[in-house]
Amino acid sequence: MANVVCEVLVTEASLDTPPKAHRGDAGAINDFWGVVRRLEDGREIDGIQYEAHREMAEHQLRQIAGQAAEKFPLQLVIIHHRVGFIAVGEPSLFLRVATPHRSEALRASQWIVDELKKKVPIWKRPKFKVDNLRRASHSEAATV
Repeated sequence: MANVVCEVLVTEASLDTPPKAHRGDAGAINDFWGVVRRLEDGREIDGIQYEAHREMAEHQLRQIAGQAAEKFPLQLVIIHHRVGFIAVGEPSLFLRVATPHRSEALRASQWIVDELKKKVPIWKRPKFKVDNLRRASHSEAATV
């Protein structure tokens, strides 16, 4: 893990693409965006409420970044995860890795996301559209 730049962040702010800081030996820079999809367990949602134990989540993310740098020839690892309510279509995760070759960048990205889902204390609670319709119909019934 020689001279690997690791950056992790758990934030309520919208995720932006960090500027590319090209390192001379990186032949591949892979950016991955995890985006809230419209369906969760086959049901339509408005978005997802993410909650985290922030300090523990950032600690686990740093550990995963360090382990990834030992497992793959990484020169850069950036992991940003958003918490709070995130609407459908908005990103909840940004990951960037830089490696000498594309196959390593792609494998490292997949490994990092898999580890993040297994180990990082970030919980999600979908806000289902059916819940909104049910509340609206109860409100209408109460006013009639």
